[in-house]
Amino acid sequence: MISEAILKINPNAIVNVRGEDIDTCEIEWLEGTAEISKANIKAKITELQTAYDNNEYQRNRAAEYPSMADQLDDIYHNGIDAWKATIKTTKDKYPKWVI
Repeated sequence: MISEAILKINPNAIVNVRGEDIDTCEIEWLEGTAEISKANIKAKITELQTAYDNNEYQRNRAAEYPSMADQLDDIYHNGIDAWKATIKTTKDKYPKWVI
């Protein structure tokens, strides 16, 4: 997550990160990459974690939706309204968070 946060702040950063805890890790800034403070990296990690947590419903829905082929087959054989009913069941089970 540390490397991901660094790359979100500076997509061109070249770094070597040793350790998984931002407070104790060692970051080696390579090839002239400007150093980013651990405080800024920590803030970005928190932001990324919040975004990940807020999108849990999407991951849950994706795991339960039928395959695209099965959905198209359902539309062909049963019509769009039956397909919508099938999809609505999953959407209702995993509602979108409104922030």
